[in-house]
Amino acid sequence: MDYKITVQRVNQFHIVPDILPKFDPTMDVKMSFRGQPTPPGTTLNSRVTEVAPTLKMQVFDQGERLLSVVVLDADVPDIDSDIFTRRCHYLATNIPWDPTKKQLPLRQIGTPNSQTGGDLAVPWLPPFVQKGSPYHRLAVFVLEHNAGEKVDVAKLQERYDGPGRDLFSLKGLRDKFNLKPAGFTLFRSEWDGNTVAVMERHGMPGADVEFKLQHFKSLKGPRKARGWEAKRQKPKYRSLWKYTKRIA
Repeated sequence: MDYKITVQRVNQFHIVPDILPKFDPTMDVKMSFRGQPTPPGTTLNSRVTEVAPTLKMQVFDQGERLLSVVVLDADVPDIDSDIFTRRCHYLATNIPWDPTKKQLPLRQIGTPNSQTGGDLAVPWLPPFVQKGSPYHRLAVFVLEHNAGEKVDVAKLQERYDGPGRDLFSLKGLRDKFNLKPAGFTLFRSEWDGNTVAVMERHGMPGADVEFKLQHFKSLKGPRKARGWEAKRQKPKYRSLWKYTKRIA
């Protein structure tokens, strides 16, 4: 288990306290997109993340348990409030798991011929970042159910699907449905040449939005010449003026 790497990423990308007030991983979680391993924190092209990833999860205690998997964007810009919020990009629950299992293809959960089991509450929404916005952190959390209790998928869909994706709170999900965060990994997404096409294919608005930095003029007055610069403002030093930054 790459425990040290996972904890380092949790601290480096401020997962605590931005998403959860505290978190200590107890499960080894690895991720791959389209068959390519994705180390925690990797920046991926939007075309690659158009399809849900596959997770490799390893637990170290005996017995079967039920899991839920959440993928959320922790850096969704809210223009009106000038803050960043969170969005749910995927949510599946009641996934049976034991130490003999290794892989979990998220795209298969909820399909008619799925062999993974589990219920799909919120289908995969491809990550997208609008032009000019900084990179987004896409956090993948695996949560363990309490004593194998099943979660009512209808309540999850009512609460988090559709408009409920926005303003998503992992802490709220954890507390309301009595879940325990056990595993974690993440990837990053940023605007690229495929973002507009991905957004258009999936009917996501805002492909034409571009964020621009605001530049504010300093309230300080002009700085007076000092030292070498001030001493050589006299006409006899005219030949040196070209080397000075400010000419009085």
